[in-house]
Amino acid sequence: MKIEKFVLRKMKMRMKHPFTTSFGTVQDKVFIIVEAYDDQGFCGYGEGDAFEIPWYTEETVESCWHMLRDFYIPRLLHVDFQHPSEVRELLSVYRRNPMAKAAIETAIWDVYAKRMNKPLYQVIGGIRNEVEVGVSIGLQPTSEQLYEKIEQALQNGAKRIKVKIKPGNDVELVKTIRARYPDVPLMVDANSAYTLEDLPLLKELDSYNLLMIEQPLGADDLIEHATLQKELKTPICLDESICSLKDAKTAIALDAGRIFNIKIARVGGIEEARLIHEEASKEGIKMWGGGMLEAGIGRAHSVAIATLTDFTLPADTSGSRHYFEEDLIIPEVVVEKGVIHLPEKAGIGYDVNLDAYERFTTEYLICK
Repeated sequence: MKIEKFVLRKMKMRMKHPFTTSFGTVQDKVFIIVEAYDDQGFCGYGEGDAFEIPWYTEETVESCWHMLRDFYIPRLLHVDFQHPSEVRELLSVYRRNPMAKAAIETAIWDVYAKRMNKPLYQVIGGIRNEVEVGVSIGLQPTSEQLYEKIEQALQNGAKRIKVKIKPGNDVELVKTIRARYPDVPLMVDANSAYTLEDLPLLKELDSYNLLMIEQPLGADDLIEHATLQKELKTPICLDESICSLKDAKTAIALDAGRIFNIKIARVGGIEEARLIHEEASKEGIKMWGGGMLEAGIGRAHSVAIATLTDFTLPADTSGSRHYFEEDLIIPEVVVEKGVIHLPEKAGIGYDVNLDAYERFTTEYLICK
Protein backbone atom coordinates (compact mmCIF):
# COMPACT_ATOMS: atom_id res chain seq x y z
CA MET A 1 0.00 0.00 0.00
CA LYS A 2 1.44 3.34 -1.08
CA ILE A 3 0.06 6.76 -0.24
CA GLU A 4 0.37 8.77 -3.45
CA LYS A 5 -1.11 12.03 -2.17
CA PHE A 6 -1.98 13.80 1.06
CA VAL A 7 -4.31 16.75 1.45
CA LEU A 8 -4.26 18.93 4.57
CA ARG A 9 -7.30 21.01 5.48
CA LYS A 10 -7.81 23.53 8.22
CA MET A 11 -11.41 23.52 9.40
CA LYS A 12 -13.49 25.81 11.58
CA MET A 13 -16.79 24.70 13.09
CA ARG A 14 -18.98 26.65 15.51
CA MET A 15 -19.96 24.67 18.58
CA LYS A 16 -23.57 24.83 19.69
CA HIS A 17 -22.52 25.82 23.20
CA PRO A 18 -19.22 27.03 24.70
CA PHE A 19 -17.31 24.21 26.41
CA THR A 20 -15.54 25.29 29.60
CA THR A 21 -12.92 23.42 31.65
CA SER A 22 -10.27 24.56 34.13
CA PHE A 23 -8.10 25.28 31.05
CA GLY A 24 -10.46 27.71 29.36
CA THR A 25 -13.45 27.95 27.02
CA VAL A 26 -13.87 26.71 23.44
CA GLN A 27 -16.60 28.14 21.18
CA ASP A 28 -15.15 27.78 17.68
CA LYS A 29 -13.46 24.44 17.07
CA VAL A 30 -10.48 24.94 14.73
CA PHE A 31 -8.75 21.72 13.67
CA ILE A 32 -7.00 19.82 10.87
CA ILE A 33 -8.23 17.06 8.58
CA VAL A 34 -5.74 14.80 6.79
CA GLU A 35 -6.77 13.05 3.58
CA ALA A 36 -4.60 10.14 2.45
CA TYR A 37 -4.99 8.80 -1.12
CA ASP A 38 -3.47 5.40 -1.95
CA ASP A 39 -2.34 3.76 -5.18
CA GLN A 40 -5.71 2.03 -5.64
CA GLY A 41 -7.80 5.20 -5.40
CA PHE A 42 -8.96 4.80 -1.80
CA CYS A 43 -9.12 7.88 0.42
CA GLY A 44 -8.73 7.76 4.19
CA TYR A 45 -9.48 10.52 6.67
CA GLY A 46 -7.84 11.50 9.93
CA GLU A 47 -8.54 14.39 12.27
CA GLY A 48 -6.07 16.52 14.23
CA ASP A 49 -7.50 17.35 17.63
CA ALA A 50 -5.04 19.95 18.92
CA PHE A 51 -6.54 23.25 20.01
CA GLU A 52 -5.48 26.72 18.88
CA ILE A 53 -3.98 27.33 22.33
CA PRO A 54 -1.58 24.83 24.01
CA TRP A 55 -3.64 24.32 27.14
CA TYR A 56 -4.34 20.57 26.90
CA THR A 57 -0.92 19.60 25.54
CA GLU A 58 1.96 21.60 24.09
CA GLU A 59 0.61 21.11 20.54
CA THR A 60 -1.50 23.63 18.63
CA VAL A 61 -3.26 23.65 15.27
CA GLU A 62 -0.34 25.59 13.79
CA SER A 63 2.34 23.32 15.25
CA CYS A 64 0.52 20.25 13.90
CA TRP A 65 0.20 21.82 10.45
CA HIS A 66 3.95 22.48 10.49
CA MET A 67 4.86 18.94 11.59
CA LEU A 68 2.52 17.34 9.06
CA ARG A 69 3.57 19.50 6.13
CA ASP A 70 7.31 19.62 6.76
CA PHE A 71 8.11 16.26 8.36
CA TYR A 72 5.44 13.57 8.51
CA ILE A 73 4.08 13.83 4.98
CA PRO A 74 7.54 13.82 3.36
CA ARG A 75 8.42 10.84 5.54
CA LEU A 76 5.34 8.78 4.59
CA LEU A 77 4.61 9.84 1.01
CA HIS A 78 5.19 7.01 -1.53
CA VAL A 79 6.31 4.57 1.20
CA ASP A 80 5.25 0.97 0.54
CA PHE A 81 3.37 -0.11 3.70
CA GLN A 82 2.48 -3.68 4.55
CA HIS A 83 0.39 -2.54 7.53
CA PRO A 84 -0.57 0.79 9.20
CA SER A 85 1.23 -0.26 12.39
CA GLU A 86 4.46 0.58 10.54
CA VAL A 87 3.63 4.30 10.68
CA ARG A 88 4.42 4.39 14.41
CA GLU A 89 7.99 3.22 13.81
CA LEU A 90 8.53 5.46 10.78
CA LEU A 91 7.52 8.55 12.75
CA SER A 92 9.39 7.56 15.91
CA VAL A 93 12.46 9.48 14.70
CA TYR A 94 10.53 12.67 15.49
CA ARG A 95 10.04 13.53 19.14
CA ARG A 96 6.58 13.82 20.66
CA ASN A 97 3.89 15.77 18.71
CA PRO A 98 1.43 12.89 19.16
CA MET A 99 -1.64 14.77 17.94
CA ALA A 100 -0.02 15.49 14.60
CA LYS A 101 1.11 11.85 14.38
CA ALA A 102 -2.39 10.60 15.19
CA ALA A 103 -3.95 12.79 12.50
CA ILE A 104 -1.94 11.21 9.72
CA GLU A 105 -1.75 7.69 11.18
CA THR A 106 -5.53 7.40 11.55
CA ALA A 107 -6.00 8.50 7.93
CA ILE A 108 -3.73 5.65 6.84
CA TRP A 109 -5.66 3.17 9.03
CA ASP A 110 -8.86 4.31 7.31
CA VAL A 111 -7.30 3.71 3.88
CA TYR A 112 -6.14 0.26 4.95
CA ALA A 113 -9.55 -0.74 6.31
CA LYS A 114 -11.19 0.39 3.05
CA ARG A 115 -8.70 -1.67 1.03
CA MET A 116 -9.58 -4.66 3.22
CA ASN A 117 -13.28 -3.87 2.76
CA LYS A 118 -13.80 -4.14 6.52
CA PRO A 119 -15.00 -1.74 9.22
CA LEU A 120 -12.13 -0.03 10.99
CA TYR A 121 -13.18 -1.37 14.39
CA GLN A 122 -12.74 -4.95 13.16
CA VAL A 123 -9.39 -4.25 11.52
CA ILE A 124 -7.92 -2.80 14.74
CA GLY A 125 -9.14 -5.73 16.82
CA GLY A 126 -12.46 -4.52 18.19
CA ILE A 127 -14.83 -7.19 19.49
CA ARG A 128 -18.21 -5.41 19.48
CA ASN A 129 -20.16 -3.18 17.10
CA GLU A 130 -21.65 -0.96 19.76
CA VAL A 131 -20.21 1.25 22.48
CA GLU A 132 -21.86 2.46 25.66
CA VAL A 133 -21.25 6.15 26.22
CA GLY A 134 -21.57 8.76 28.90
CA VAL A 135 -21.50 12.52 28.62
CA SER A 136 -18.95 15.16 29.62
CA ILE A 137 -20.42 18.38 30.98
CA GLY A 138 -18.27 21.49 31.17
CA LEU A 139 -18.39 24.02 34.00
CA GLN A 140 -21.72 25.84 33.92
CA PRO A 141 -22.57 29.43 34.98
CA THR A 142 -25.35 28.26 37.32
CA SER A 143 -26.45 25.10 39.11
CA GLU A 144 -29.74 25.11 37.23
CA GLN A 145 -27.96 25.09 33.88
CA LEU A 146 -25.86 22.17 35.10
CA TYR A 147 -28.95 20.25 36.24
CA GLU A 148 -30.61 20.93 32.91
CA LYS A 149 -27.69 19.34 31.06
CA ILE A 150 -27.62 16.37 33.41
CA GLU A 151 -31.36 15.84 32.97
CA GLN A 152 -31.03 15.98 29.21
CA ALA A 153 -28.15 13.49 29.26
CA LEU A 154 -30.07 11.06 31.46
CA GLN A 155 -33.16 11.32 29.28
CA ASN A 156 -30.94 10.41 26.31
CA GLY A 157 -29.76 7.31 28.15
CA ALA A 158 -26.22 8.40 29.17
CA LYS A 159 -24.55 5.51 31.02
CA ARG A 160 -22.66 7.88 33.28
CA ILE A 161 -22.20 11.61 33.91
CA LYS A 162 -18.85 13.39 33.98
CA VAL A 163 -18.60 16.92 35.33
CA LYS A 164 -15.63 19.24 35.27
CA ILE A 165 -14.28 20.60 38.54
CA LYS A 166 -11.69 23.18 39.52
CA PRO A 167 -10.56 24.81 42.78
CA GLY A 168 -13.49 26.70 44.26
CA ASN A 169 -15.97 24.68 42.24
CA ASP A 170 -15.56 21.12 43.41
CA VAL A 171 -16.77 19.50 46.64
CA GLU A 172 -19.91 21.62 47.00
CA LEU A 173 -20.67 21.06 43.33
CA VAL A 174 -20.44 17.27 43.74
CA LYS A 175 -22.41 17.42 46.99
CA THR A 176 -25.32 19.23 45.34
CA ILE A 177 -25.32 16.83 42.36
CA ARG A 178 -25.31 13.82 44.66
CA ALA A 179 -28.16 15.27 46.75
CA ARG A 180 -30.24 15.58 43.60
CA TYR A 181 -29.03 12.43 41.82
CA PRO A 182 -27.98 9.95 44.53
CA ASP A 183 -27.71 6.91 42.27
CA VAL A 184 -26.40 8.34 38.99
CA PRO A 185 -23.00 6.92 37.93
CA LEU A 186 -20.90 10.05 38.44
CA MET A 187 -17.27 11.00 37.89
CA VAL A 188 -15.33 14.25 38.01
CA ASP A 189 -12.56 15.57 35.77
CA ALA A 190 -10.07 18.07 37.18
CA ASN A 191 -7.84 18.54 34.11
CA SER A 192 -4.74 18.83 36.35
CA ALA A 193 -6.16 21.70 38.39
CA TYR A 194 -4.93 20.46 41.81
CA THR A 195 -1.72 19.67 43.71
CA LEU A 196 -0.93 17.41 46.67
CA GLU A 197 -1.56 20.42 48.89
CA ASP A 198 -5.23 19.86 48.04
CA LEU A 199 -5.17 16.32 49.49
CA PRO A 200 -7.69 17.08 52.29
CA LEU A 201 -10.14 18.52 49.78
CA LEU A 202 -9.72 15.64 47.33
CA LYS A 203 -10.24 13.13 50.16
CA GLU A 204 -13.63 14.74 50.79
CA LEU A 205 -14.72 13.48 47.37
CA ASP A 206 -14.44 9.92 48.68
CA SER A 207 -17.77 10.49 50.43
CA TYR A 208 -19.77 10.79 47.20
CA ASN A 209 -19.44 7.36 45.61
CA LEU A 210 -17.68 8.55 42.46
CA LEU A 211 -16.68 6.19 39.66
CA MET A 212 -13.34 7.99 39.44
CA ILE A 213 -11.48 11.27 39.77
CA GLU A 214 -9.93 12.00 36.40
CA GLN A 215 -6.49 13.64 36.22
CA PRO A 216 -6.51 15.56 39.52
CA LEU A 217 -2.81 16.49 39.40
CA GLY A 218 -0.35 17.66 36.75
CA ALA A 219 0.33 15.65 33.63
CA ASP A 220 3.95 14.99 34.71
CA ASP A 221 3.07 14.20 38.32
CA LEU A 222 2.98 10.39 38.23
CA ILE A 223 4.79 10.02 41.56
CA GLU A 224 2.40 12.53 43.13
CA HIS A 225 -0.58 10.66 41.65
CA ALA A 226 0.75 7.46 43.22
CA THR A 227 0.96 9.22 46.58
CA LEU A 228 -2.57 10.54 46.18
CA GLN A 229 -4.03 7.20 45.09
CA LYS A 230 -2.76 5.59 48.30
CA GLU A 231 -4.81 8.15 50.26
CA LEU A 232 -8.04 7.80 48.29
CA LYS A 233 -10.69 5.11 48.11
CA THR A 234 -11.92 6.57 44.81
CA PRO A 235 -9.94 5.33 41.79
CA ILE A 236 -7.78 7.89 40.04
CA CYS A 237 -8.15 7.92 36.27
CA LEU A 238 -5.09 9.09 34.35
CA ASP A 239 -5.72 11.11 31.21
CA GLU A 240 -3.10 13.73 30.29
CA SER A 241 -0.44 11.68 32.09
CA ILE A 242 -0.69 8.81 29.58
CA CYS A 243 0.85 10.01 26.32
CA SER A 244 2.67 6.82 25.32
CA LEU A 245 3.18 3.15 26.06
CA LYS A 246 6.17 4.12 28.20
CA ASP A 247 4.00 6.44 30.29
CA ALA A 248 1.47 3.66 30.78
CA LYS A 249 4.14 1.22 31.95
CA THR A 250 5.51 3.80 34.41
CA ALA A 251 2.05 4.59 35.78
CA ILE A 252 1.33 0.89 36.28
CA ALA A 253 4.64 0.31 38.06
CA LEU A 254 3.94 3.21 40.43
CA ASP A 255 0.26 2.37 40.95
CA ALA A 256 -0.44 5.98 40.01
CA GLY A 257 -3.98 5.28 38.87
CA ARG A 258 -6.42 2.40 38.59
CA ILE A 259 -8.12 3.56 35.36
CA PHE A 260 -6.78 4.91 32.05
CA ASN A 261 -8.60 7.25 29.69
CA ILE A 262 -7.20 6.49 26.24
CA LYS A 263 -7.45 9.17 23.57
CA ILE A 264 -6.00 8.34 20.17
CA ALA A 265 -4.91 11.94 19.61
CA ARG A 266 -3.10 12.21 22.92
CA VAL A 267 -1.12 8.98 22.61
CA GLY A 268 -0.12 9.41 18.97
CA GLY A 269 -2.42 7.13 17.06
CA ILE A 270 -4.29 3.86 16.93
CA GLU A 271 -1.24 1.59 17.14
CA GLU A 272 0.05 3.26 20.31
CA ALA A 273 -3.45 3.01 21.80
CA ARG A 274 -3.57 -0.70 20.96
CA LEU A 275 -0.22 -1.29 22.65
CA ILE A 276 -1.30 0.62 25.76
CA HIS A 277 -4.52 -1.41 25.82
CA GLU A 278 -2.51 -4.64 25.65
CA GLU A 279 -0.20 -3.59 28.50
CA ALA A 280 -2.98 -2.25 30.73
CA SER A 281 -5.08 -5.36 30.15
CA LYS A 282 -2.32 -7.58 31.53
CA GLU A 283 -2.25 -5.51 34.72
CA GLY A 284 -5.99 -5.28 35.32
CA ILE A 285 -6.26 -1.56 34.58
CA LYS A 286 -9.75 -0.50 33.56
CA MET A 287 -10.01 1.61 30.39
CA TRP A 288 -12.39 3.79 28.46
CA GLY A 289 -12.25 5.96 25.35
CA GLY A 290 -11.96 9.68 25.85
CA GLY A 291 -13.10 12.52 23.62
CA MET A 292 -11.52 15.74 22.38
CA LEU A 293 -14.55 17.71 21.16
CA GLU A 294 -13.94 16.03 17.81
CA ALA A 295 -15.88 16.55 14.64
CA GLY A 296 -17.30 13.44 12.99
CA ILE A 297 -14.11 11.99 11.52
CA GLY A 298 -12.21 12.08 14.81
CA ARG A 299 -15.35 10.91 16.59
CA ALA A 300 -15.55 7.83 14.33
CA HIS A 301 -11.96 6.87 15.13
CA SER A 302 -12.54 7.40 18.87
CA VAL A 303 -15.60 5.14 18.85
CA ALA A 304 -13.68 2.45 16.95
CA ILE A 305 -10.90 2.24 19.55
CA ALA A 306 -13.52 1.89 22.31
CA THR A 307 -14.52 -1.50 20.89
CA LEU A 308 -11.26 -3.13 22.08
CA THR A 309 -11.68 -5.94 24.60
CA ASP A 310 -10.91 -4.17 27.88
CA PHE A 311 -12.51 -0.80 27.18
CA THR A 312 -15.18 -1.75 29.69
CA LEU A 313 -16.25 1.67 31.02
CA PRO A 314 -18.62 3.98 29.09
CA ALA A 315 -16.79 6.06 26.50
CA ASP A 316 -16.69 9.84 26.50
CA THR A 317 -18.13 10.24 23.01
CA SER A 318 -21.44 12.04 22.55
CA GLY A 319 -23.44 12.19 19.34
CA SER A 320 -22.58 14.81 16.74
CA ARG A 321 -25.63 16.91 17.55
CA HIS A 322 -24.48 17.32 21.15
CA TYR A 323 -21.74 19.66 19.94
CA PHE A 324 -22.49 20.79 16.38
CA GLU A 325 -25.53 21.83 14.36
CA GLU A 326 -23.99 20.08 11.35
CA ASP A 327 -21.14 17.58 11.22
CA LEU A 328 -18.64 16.57 8.54
CA ILE A 329 -20.03 13.07 8.09
CA ILE A 330 -23.14 11.31 6.80
CA PRO A 331 -24.83 9.85 8.72
CA GLU A 332 -23.81 11.72 11.82
CA VAL A 333 -22.76 9.83 14.96
CA VAL A 334 -25.97 9.15 16.89
CA VAL A 335 -26.43 8.03 20.49
CA GLU A 336 -29.49 5.86 21.08
CA LYS A 337 -30.31 5.12 24.71
CA GLY A 338 -26.70 5.65 25.71
CA VAL A 339 -25.25 3.47 22.95
CA ILE A 340 -23.47 4.23 19.67
CA HIS A 341 -23.96 1.52 17.06
CA LEU A 342 -20.99 1.32 14.73
CA PRO A 343 -21.67 1.14 10.99
CA GLU A 344 -20.53 -1.97 9.14
CA LYS A 345 -19.32 -0.02 6.12
CA ALA A 346 -15.61 -0.28 5.30
CA GLY A 347 -13.20 2.13 6.99
CA ILE A 348 -14.52 4.58 9.56
CA GLY A 349 -17.99 3.68 8.30
CA TYR A 350 -19.21 7.18 7.46
CA ASP A 351 -19.22 9.24 4.28
CA VAL A 352 -17.99 12.81 4.17
CA ASN A 353 -20.71 15.45 3.94
CA LEU A 354 -19.08 17.21 0.98
CA ASP A 355 -21.16 20.36 1.21
CA ALA A 356 -20.36 20.93 4.88
CA TYR A 357 -16.78 19.77 4.34
CA GLU A 358 -16.11 22.52 1.81
CA ARG A 359 -17.95 25.22 3.78
CA PHE A 360 -15.98 24.51 6.94
CA THR A 361 -12.60 24.42 5.14
CA THR A 362 -10.59 27.60 5.68
CA GLU A 363 -7.32 26.48 4.07
CA TYR A 364 -5.97 23.43 2.24
CA LEU A 365 -2.68 22.11 0.94
CA ILE A 366 -2.06 19.31 -1.61
CA CYS A 367 1.09 17.23 -1.15
CA LYS A 368 2.13 14.66 -3.75
